[in-house]
Parts: sequence; structure tokens; C-alpha cells
Amino acid sequence: MYVSARERKLLERLLADDRDITVGELAEELNVSARTVHRDLQGLESVFRRYGLKLAKRAGVGIRLVGEEENKQALAAELFRLSHHEYTPEERQLMILIALLEANEPVKLVTLAHDLNVTVATVSLDLDKLEQTVEAYGLSLIRKRGYGVELAGSESAKRRLMSDLLFRHVDEHEFLALMKETIQKRADAPLDTVAEKLLGLVDRKKLAIIEQQIEQVKEKLPFTMADSSYIAFVVHLALAMERIKRGEAIHFDPRDLQALQATKEYEIAHELAESLEKVFDVDIPNEEVGYMTMHLMGAKWRNRQGTMMEEPSLTVGMKAQQLIRSVSDKLGVDLSTDRTLYEDLVVHLKPALYRLEHGMGVANPLLDQIKQDYAELFAIVADGARQLFGDIPIPDEEIGYLVLHFAAALMREKKGWRVLVICSSGLGTAKILAMRLKKEIPDIVSLEQASAFEWKGKDVSAYDLVISTVPLPEEYGPHIVVSPMLTEEEARKIREHLERKTSAAKRMEKEPTARRNKPIIDTMKAVRRISETIVHILDGFSLEVVKRRSVHEILTDACRRLERSGVIVDADVVVEELRRRESLGGLGVPGTTLALYHARSFAVLRPSLTMYRLDSPQTVAGMDGEPMEINTVVLLLGPADADEEVLSVLSHVSTLLVKDEQSAATLAYGGEDEVYSLISGHLEQFFDDYWISMKE
Repeated sequence: MYVSARERKLLERLLADDRDITVGELAEELNVSARTVHRDLQGLESVFRRYGLKLAKRAGVGIRLVGEEENKQALAAELFRLSHHEYTPEERQLMILIALLEANEPVKLVTLAHDLNVTVATVSLDLDKLEQTVEAYGLSLIRKRGYGVELAGSESAKRRLMSDLLFRHVDEHEFLALMKETIQKRADAPLDTVAEKLLGLVDRKKLAIIEQQIEQVKEKLPFTMADSSYIAFVVHLALAMERIKRGEAIHFDPRDLQALQATKEYEIAHELAESLEKVFDVDIPNEEVGYMTMHLMGAKWRNRQGTMMEEPSLTVGMKAQQLIRSVSDKLGVDLSTDRTLYEDLVVHLKPALYRLEHGMGVANPLLDQIKQDYAELFAIVADGARQLFGDIPIPDEEIGYLVLHFAAALMREKKGWRVLVICSSGLGTAKILAMRLKKEIPDIVSLEQASAFEWKGKDVSAYDLVISTVPLPEEYGPHIVVSPMLTEEEARKIREHLERKTSAAKRMEKEPTARRNKPIIDTMKAVRRISETIVHILDGFSLEVVKRRSVHEILTDACRRLERSGVIVDADVVVEELRRRESLGGLGVPGTTLALYHARSFAVLRPSLTMYRLDSPQTVAGMDGEPMEINTVVLLLGPADADEEVLSVLSHVSTLLVKDEQSAATLAYGGEDEVYSLISGHLEQFFDDYWISMKE
């Protein structure tokens, strides 16, 4: 079978979507006229017939390819196997970029022309268009007559370009297939398609080995990576191993490297580097370990327990609250009490801001669809975010992910079906699918999200429906595969599936299975730990006015008093931990007169919250690095081995410092009874919300 490059793109588009597509949409995507699309469709009639497919046309609605699913898959497989002798201009330019990235020396234009079956003049025009692309990464093309063409710039910029090309143009399913070694048998096959050429940048045989090494240190990470970040990290390491062996070194500012070496992520990256050195017989320099650390610090998180116990999260928490208030005011909907929205924004923003500050960037394949579906919300969130983070450029890609969090908050429901969403792209893609599901099926009670890697640990009987954006092995149980944007046809199939469950069967299944997933005894134990933590906090709370004492003297006296009361076993250990934490960054809460000193230590036996009002302002470093005056020290302590319920209470207490201006003012200037009332009311609301969520 022979099809032209444009016909191939047209076929791929029709196969990728079950919904009706207008000829105008196709023409716009392919950058041709509607007449050309009609002509190409006529030329493809014989291909459709060969595979038992036909083109359904509905006037005023659009066209779509109809037929048996297995016939569609057969055509898709044939397209994938085709050896392409003709490329679209975009594909051709990508092939040139790949060749330049792989080359150790200048590449002759005649060589590129021969490989791509075009003229040297065409290659030259393609290079003109690529100039702007590479400049965005701080790279440049060196072009000289008789010399050829060479990609010049830093190694880190080249790797960033490689990663972006991979994630922009290779389907995530192919990545998952690589990670799961399902296409290892094709590792030595010719690389004809653009996707295969891009995957050729990564040594496929090394991916499984690298993944094994990451597994050994995975438990030490302070968070669980989203699948997209996990895959990106594995791919980054595979690229790094190849580039290190070729002598392509990363260059790092010594001061930046020194700052990274003080982080927990650097310890983990260093341990991982040592294991990779042994496995691949390479020497990994400190600069590469620093680069690995940056990837870990910029990774998307999945869990959020205890995150607010860290100053960077608390600083971001202030911004999250401000963004929520800004969006709420413009929407006329109060989202300030939505704890899930707040915590999700903190979890997303912390690594996102790190990525942006260090020029790491982010891809968002759903951006166009988000802008189309949530145009008004996108404009509101974009305006609020760019005012809030005025000193940091926020690209549309990041705005798109923030929009998903707000859209999810706006669409939450309280009754109906229980659905599990499996998604490989992290929280962002899972959330947009969840929102579209709720829009199409309002009776959904809750949408739990899990990654493709976490799926094995789930109890399928706890859900009315399992939906996945990636095909799962049969042994994983029944599930429906859909696209992240959820087509009309997919929504119809889901509704039919749920309609087949009678209301009686639904009532019988939902409650017992939910209990099997989280037995009542576990629920009661979790509630007990929450209530015990709240009791410890409130029973031990005190607000003391301190005269003529420095902050360090106050902390020392406070810890010794807590030691005498049995809250901690060694005051000196806790004081040292507080000072160590202070040395890593400021603890003053910007925009307030409060400083949060906190620690988790094995010397702490139970959670504790105490406050100290200064008789005169003192200057400390703020969480934003700027000096600031404070009049109140907040001391929050927790055991080092605290479980997630204890951490959730401590995190919730810390959010009071950034909740709103009124709360911050009460903490800074209110009397002991007034402050106690604020804290107890805050924790009472937290407990009520937790109890309701447990009963659902």
C-alpha cells in the first residue's frame, strides 16, 4: 500500500478520533484547502474498502471513519509499519533536527537531502525555518559553504530540546510500551517514522535497567511522581547515559550546584548516580547529579500528605490562596473553602514554579482543547496567575494545567457512581478526563485517579466503573479505554455500561465494596488518629507574651518547657533541628508579622502547637528570602514517624498562616482566647470535612 505523506496524516487523524470532524477542521490541521481534503478522501476510498471501513458523512455535522474496531487497528498497524519515503514539511524538519542532535560533527546538506529524498534547496529552506525553533532553546545553527550545518549551544539546552521533541511528538502509549518492554523485540528494527526516529534517541535496552535502579531509591523520595514525570526522568537518564559516554558534558554554575547539594533530592540523585555508574561503567560528574536533582525537584507530585509542613509549600500556599480568591471574585463563586483545590494547587505549583524559574518548561498536549472548552476560565486564571507571579513568565501550558484544577473544583458532585480513572500523564490529563466524565455523566459520586503503574494495587470491586486512557493487560480486569478528551462515542459507551447496572445492583454493590476497599475498622482508626492529633494540638496550645528575648532564646526555652511537660524527650535535639531548618531558608511568612518554626523529629513524642508574642518586633529572613519584621513566633512540632492522618492535621494548622488576611491578623495580634477560638474552629471544620469524606 502506498499513500502520500498528507494522505497518511489524514488517515491517522480519522483513526484517532471517533467523533465527527468537519472538512474545515481537517483542512486547517493539514494546512491545505477544503477542496484538497475532499480530493484526498476520494483517493483513499480504495484503502477504506480494503480494510472493511467506510466514511460516514452527515451534512452540517462532519465525517468520521466507521467499521469494526479490529479493522481500524489493522489499518493503523499498517500505517505504522510503512516505510516512509515521503515526509510532511514538519516531519522532514524534525528528521533534520534529530540528525543534528545525533551528529558529532557538521552534517552535509547533500547528505540530509539524500536521506530525505528532497533537494538541497528544500533542506536549506527547512533549516531557515528551524532557526527560530532552536533559538528558543538558546541554540543556534552554524551554516557554512563546504562545512555543512551544525547545532551549537550548551549540552543542557540540547537535552532539553531532545526531551521536548520526544514528549511533543511521541504518543505516550509508545512511551509506556517502551517502559514495559513490550516493543523490545523491535529494538533493532529500521527507524523510518518520525516517532521511531525520536525513540531512537533513547537506548531502549537501557530503559528497563534504569527503571530498576530508580526503583531502588524510589521509596526515599519525599513524594510519589506522576507517571509523566516518572517517564520523563527515566528518559532523561537514558539520554544522559548516552551523552556522557560520548563526552557531552553538562556545565553547571558552582553556586547553583552548591545550593542543590543541600537538598534531600540531591542525596537521592547522588545515590542513584552511584548505582548507574556501576551498571553502565561510566563516571557521572557532580554536574550531572545536579541536573538529575533539578529534574526531581521539578517533578509533578501525586500525593500531598504533609506537604504544607515545608516552607516552600507554605510560601506557594500563600500564592495559591491569593489565586483562589482572585478567580473566585471574578467568577462570583466562592472556592476559598475547597480544601482539595487548595492542596492540589500547592502540589502543582511548587514544582511548576521551580521548572519555570530554571527554564525547564513543560509540555501540555491538551492546551488547545482546554482553551476551547474553558475559554472564559482560562482567561480569568491566566490574568490572576500572571498578576500574582509577575516576575516569573507563566506560559499558556502551565496556565492550562491550573485551569484543570479550577474546572475540577467547579464540577465536583456529591452523589452517584464511583469511578476509577487510570491515566499515564499525571494529574493534569486525569483531571481533564474526570471533568469531562462528570460533565457527560452527572451522577458520578467521585472520581479516584491512579497511574498506570499504580493500577495493580487497586481493588476493582470498589468501583462501578474503571476507565483508562491506556490499554491494560487482561489480567488487570474489565475496563473501558478512552481518550483523555472523551469523545461523544466513548461517553455513549460509558453511559450504556452504567445503564446496564440496575439501581438495585448499584445499591448492593456500592456500599459493601466501598467498605471492602477501606474496611470500617480502618476508617475508625484513621478518624481516631485525626481526633487524637487535634486533641493534642488544642490541649497543649498556649500563647505567651515574651519580653526582651531573641527568637533563638525563645525557641530554646520553649523546647525545654515542652521537654519538662513530656511532649519531647530531648530539647537540644529539637532546637538543633529548628536551627538547621532555619539555615536552609527564611521562616518568616511574607505579608504577615508571623514566623513559622517547625520540625519533625524522633525527639518529639506528640504533636504540639505553641505561640510566642514578642514585646518588640525582630527582623528575620522571610520565606521569599527578604528580611522582614515579626512580632509572633509559631512553633509547630511533630514526630518524625507521623502517619498521614497526623501530617494532614499539622499541614492544615500551617495553612492558617496563609488562609487570609483576617486569620493572619488574628494570629499576629489577637489574645490567647481569640487565637484558640480561630484554631479550634479551623480544626473542627477540618474534622467535619474529613468525617464526611470517610462516609461517602
